[in-house]
Amino acid sequence: MTLLELAKREGKAKVAIAAKVDGAVVDLACPAPEGAAVAWITPSDPEGVEILRHSTAHVMAAAVKQLFPSARITIGPAIENGFYYDFDVESPFTPEDLARIEERMREIVKTDVPFVREEVTKAKASSLFPGEPYKEELLADIPDETVSLYRTGEFLDLCRGPHVPNAGKVGAFKLMNTAGAYWRGDSKNKMLTRIYGIAFPTRKELDEHLRILEEIKKRDHRKLGKELDLFSVTDEIGPGLILWHPKGAAVRKIMEDFWRDAHARAGYDLVFSPHIARLDLWRVSGHTDYYRQAMFSPIDIEGQEYQLKPMNCPFHIQIYKSKMRSYRDLPVRYAELGTVYRYEPSGTLHGLLRVRGFTQDDAHLFLRPDQLDEEIFSLLDFTLFVLRAFGFDRYDIYLSTRPEKYAGTPANWDLAEDALRKALERKGLPFEVDPGEGVFYGPKIDIKIKDMLGRSWQCSTIQVDFNNPERFDAAYIAEDGTSRRAIMIHRALMGSLERFFGVLVEHYAGAFPAWLAPVQADVLAVTDRQNGFAREVVAKLRAAGCRAEGDYRNEKLGYKIRESQLSKVPYALVAGEREASQQLVTPRRRGGEQLPSMSVEEFLDLLRGETVNPTK
Repeated sequence: MTLLELAKREGKAKVAIAAKVDGAVVDLACPAPEGAAVAWITPSDPEGVEILRHSTAHVMAAAVKQLFPSARITIGPAIENGFYYDFDVESPFTPEDLARIEERMREIVKTDVPFVREEVTKAKASSLFPGEPYKEELLADIPDETVSLYRTGEFLDLCRGPHVPNAGKVGAFKLMNTAGAYWRGDSKNKMLTRIYGIAFPTRKELDEHLRILEEIKKRDHRKLGKELDLFSVTDEIGPGLILWHPKGAAVRKIMEDFWRDAHARAGYDLVFSPHIARLDLWRVSGHTDYYRQAMFSPIDIEGQEYQLKPMNCPFHIQIYKSKMRSYRDLPVRYAELGTVYRYEPSGTLHGLLRVRGFTQDDAHLFLRPDQLDEEIFSLLDFTLFVLRAFGFDRYDIYLSTRPEKYAGTPANWDLAEDALRKALERKGLPFEVDPGEGVFYGPKIDIKIKDMLGRSWQCSTIQVDFNNPERFDAAYIAEDGTSRRAIMIHRALMGSLERFFGVLVEHYAGAFPAWLAPVQADVLAVTDRQNGFAREVVAKLRAAGCRAEGDYRNEKLGYKIRESQLSKVPYALVAGEREASQQLVTPRRRGGEQLPSMSVEEFLDLLRGETVNPTK
């Protein structure tokens, strides 16, 4: 009996697209072994969604081969939200080509052609792919004597599977765009044309995803950064290097002031360090051995090699070592908004999210072994406090463990991983273990914040380090008078100001809460006769600490209000003849709500209620 026959017997044939047999995911065409544990996989299950998307990639490849017989096929995996397939074609596909391919895919789906698995010898498989050099190369890399193929009508592909039983099960899909992609990701190989598509079990889910994509376009921080005059990147300065415009700089100052105030209250000492140092410093830290690919080339200064700093940690270690430390002095907590420089290939740069020069909200803590558990627990509290202050209260948390290439001893790694795990468990925070994803000097906790659209962003990290204190001999005098090695914690809350700011722009769609907004209030003179009064209002607001601007142009009030709303200013204060005569303003919220007229002092009280410093 096949699994499909068993599914029909159990009334699951309409919903099941595959099955788990003793934990292994297989096609419904496979036999149902006697006594095996069988669990049905539906399109909404995680495994089912991946099968559906991979099957849709095969349908797309079948459509391409029908319309473009000379196209040579490569690979087409499932990815997050969809799939892609790479083709070797004479010229890239056009948008009109994508429309034709998508239409042909729908025709294939209507035929409900089955996905048929075949197992053949490698020699036989080679004969089935004439004129397909990429399949020949893939076959040569397979160590087994037999391989599996999948046939969808006339289309044949080399594939492990599993797949849906027939094309009619693939669900809702849409082809999105094309891109260039090197064969096997190697720039030495030929450039292929990749078609990206999205696929979901239902049309409703597809439509919702398309809605979110449109919202993402509206929130793109690069687009809003230009529209709101926040920042820019120019060819004259260089890719990955950010120019902060006055309004963006105003938000950055608010972020920095909040950060410094919070750290002062949390017992940190603020420090500053230079942008370059002798290369020997990075040899001692291990960065030249483990991190060289992300460092810029050394700079020659009077015959000595200097390095643009990729990290702040060696500088903070030097400050710690500047005098003898007692066990009573620990923990020592240094914090710095330190600008670092890392080499990123130009193709990976992306607005504020991936840059070459950025400012870390960095801190390094030096402590005794008996302080490790409590310090990590306190750091979790501090991290979540900062993230919540900026409007992030949903997270994905990961515990990243020892990588294949690491520094230090396995015993110290185990001790550090255990301390991080216990702090998460004590705090009651759900987390996933991310095996092998720790940094070379120690394990870490990564906190990925979720924005208004549910997207995850890597920002906060807490890393335990036994390696650098050993390399730099960072010690303290213990209670018994002996010298002991300190433990070091690397910690960033926002990650980098550039990246965090970019996430904030997209999270709020540029409409920052009043305490973060670069301009909190626009004062709009209705006519030229009120310009003098409007200027007085702006002066009073600024004197009270409100970030206010005046609009004194000879334009209609409705136009000025729309301009203020497009600039996403929280309040527009109308200053007309009546307001000037009574020394009042009439506030309008950014969303269009008009409030009763009030004095400047009353408006300031209203604004203060919305801009309470979250560190207080």
